[in-house]
Amino acid sequence: MQAPLDLKLLSTFVRAAHSGTLSAVAVQVGRTQSAVTMQIQRLEEALGQSLFHRSGSGVRLTGSGERFLAYAERLLKIHDEAISALSDKGLHGSIIFGSPEDYLSAFFPALLKSFGTMYPDVEIKVVSAPTVELRTLINARQVDLALVSTPNPSDAPDVVRRESLVWVGSRPTLELYDFGDTVPLALAASNAIDHKGACEAMTRAGLRYKIAYASNSLAGLIAVARSGLAISVMAEGAVPPDLHILGAPLPPLPGLGIVIVFAEAQRSPAATAFARHIRNVLPSL
Repeated sequence: MQAPLDLKLLSTFVRAAHSGTLSAVAVQVGRTQSAVTMQIQRLEEALGQSLFHRSGSGVRLTGSGERFLAYAERLLKIHDEAISALSDKGLHGSIIFGSPEDYLSAFFPALLKSFGTMYPDVEIKVVSAPTVELRTLINARQVDLALVSTPNPSDAPDVVRRESLVWVGSRPTLELYDFGDTVPLALAASNAIDHKGACEAMTRAGLRYKIAYASNSLAGLIAVARSGLAISVMAEGAVPPDLHILGAPLPPLPGLGIVIVFAEAQRSPAATAFARHIRNVLPSL
């Protein structure tokens, strides 16, 4: 009789199938790449099938791997549902959650604390990335669910929270800076919604500006704003208490909508519960 399949091996296989690289899986599960490779080899030995084509750039599924992927995903989903249904402690499982850094800073501690109190056996791993990168990770199924930004929040019916973008600096008004006729800005990378919104607002207002610093690191933007060398833009909820929100003559900035996106149409019970918790708690934070 063939030995039963190890669910940990199935989980590693599914992650590798979706990410295409064993190094990415190693980061997700907190193990070395060699340990992940050994897990895949053990699963292939148990099945008597080669599941991946391997190359220097990563891995891709063989024909057997593609057939087995659907079974592995179903087995893991059924396992999580069974544990959740019968456990006295409620939900079990693991979630990979993605969010931009400013939302993590502003909202995640409260979300995690309240969710962890209700579901202590759900493990949440966090990936911090801008919205553009998070959508790529979602499409590649490298994260299970994510908070992402959307412009024109009034046009998106699934918005969980509306957030204001604000100008931020070390001094309370623009007049207190010695910038001359060109305002230096510290912004996120050029593909970010807040970067585009800030540049478009300055252009419409007829104000001259230059990009003095560009980074997707919230900590970096805060450091530059504190230095007084440039004005930054960030979500209002992420503004540190020692910095000031600036108004006129700087132009108004567009608002953002925060939405939840999922990698799977059929979500795990843990991912479904965490999304429900976010919808219930985030609007009031």
